[in-house]
Parts: sequence; structure tokens; C-alpha cells
Amino acid sequence: MSSEPLPQTSAETGLAPVPNQDDGGCRTCEYTLGITAAPRYRRWEYELVAPHLGRSVLEVGSGIGHFSEQLIESQRDRLVLSDTDAQSLGRLRGKFGGHERVEIVEGTLPGRLDIGPPVETVVAMNVLEHIKDDVQALHDLGSVVSPGGRIILWVPAHMQLYGDFDRMAGHFRRYTSATIRAAVERAGLRARHIRRVNMLGAIAWWIAVRAGRAQRADSRLVWLYDNLLIPVSRTIEGVVPPPFGQSLLCVAEVGSR
Repeated sequence: MSSEPLPQTSAETGLAPVPNQDDGGCRTCEYTLGITAAPRYRRWEYELVAPHLGRSVLEVGSGIGHFSEQLIESQRDRLVLSDTDAQSLGRLRGKFGGHERVEIVEGTLPGRLDIGPPVETVVAMNVLEHIKDDVQALHDLGSVVSPGGRIILWVPAHMQLYGDFDRMAGHFRRYTSATIRAAVERAGLRARHIRRVNMLGAIAWWIAVRAGRAQRADSRLVWLYDNLLIPVSRTIEGVVPPPFGQSLLCVAEVGSR
């Protein structure tokens, strides 16, 4: 197995990037506000992902379980949560270990994921950008998905937005529609659906991070972002596909082996 870690975050809000955790410790406390204080954003993420989910799901890079909570609420037949960080795994077990249909495992990408029977769907929310060999990681994920199943990827978009926060978070790259498609196809998968998400978030990210060089989340800006920009973004993007976005959603299909 590679030593490249899975990320320890389940979402980027556009105003509060979260650095990677390593060495078994949580070093994200000052950055997590943008996740915990942005429920509208998190719900939008889930509603875009949900139509592509099967009844059995593996979430890689579950972190402390913000996205996992929504997966559990949807009452899947089987849900496997995974991470590499010991502290995150402990939190996951503390929060979700008592759920009958939930399994919690340690797993590193690239590498073999030991989850028992294959699942219908893998979900990787802001994971792939943390992995140097993203193609091999996608290939490894495909090996735990039933033929005809799906890998759902949520990744940061556009290298024009890449800045100090991306480097602090351990991002090797941000993606375009073309580069995520290329990675998926090189891994032997089929890209069935790619869409840009959160155009206003991309603008906010550029202003706060690229131009403003913000060093941490501002609770007031996060509140305004989640309560004002997200409802507008959802309305606009529900009608017209945005020409650019802060993130990309890619759904890849696993063929027969």
C-alpha cells in the first residue's frame, strides 16, 4: 500500500478549505467552521449525489462523518465508512458504531481496500485531489464495486483557483471536466455524468483565497455564504448549467471484469 493518505474532510464550502490531517492527529480545528456552519451547502452536495447512489455504499475519506450522517439518514442497506486517521476512525466509531447497517474500516489509497463483499457505489467527497496517483486510486476503488456499479467523485475545480489553501490541504491538483474524465478513463472506468457545481462559490473562493489571501474561515462570511449565496446558486444551477464552478461532480461506471 502507498503511504499517500486519504483526506480527512468531507466538504469544501468555498470559504473554508480544510488542511489534511496526518500523524494520527487533528490539525483542522481552526478550519472546520466552514463545514459545520454550512448545512445548506452540505445538503445541496447530498441532493446532487443521492440520485446516483445504490443500496450499498462505501464512503472513502469519511473524516469525522459530516457527509456520512446524510448517508445514514437515507437508510442504505449497507454503509461502509473508511479513513486512515486513527482519531477520525475513533470519532466515526463513537458516532456511528451502534448502527446496525454501518461498518467502519481503515483504508489507504492507492491500495487494496478490504471491505468484504463488493458494494454498488463508492462515494469520494473531496478525496481524489489528495492522492498523487489518482488513476491507480480509481482503479483500486473499481475493484470493490460490483459490475455496473458507480464511483461518485466530488473534486475541487479549475487550477486557476489553486492557491495556498490547496497546498495546505494537501491537494495535488484541482480538476477540469477534461482532466477528471481522462483520469477515470485511464483507470478503466466510464464517465457517465460530469457537471460543474457552485459557480458563485468559485467566485467567493477566488476573492477570499486567491485575491484576499485569507488564512482562516470567517464565521460571518461563512454564514452569509451558506444563507445567501447557496440558495441563489441552487436556484440558478437548477435551471442553467454553470460555465464554471468551485467543484466538479463526476459519476463513473464500473464495467465487467
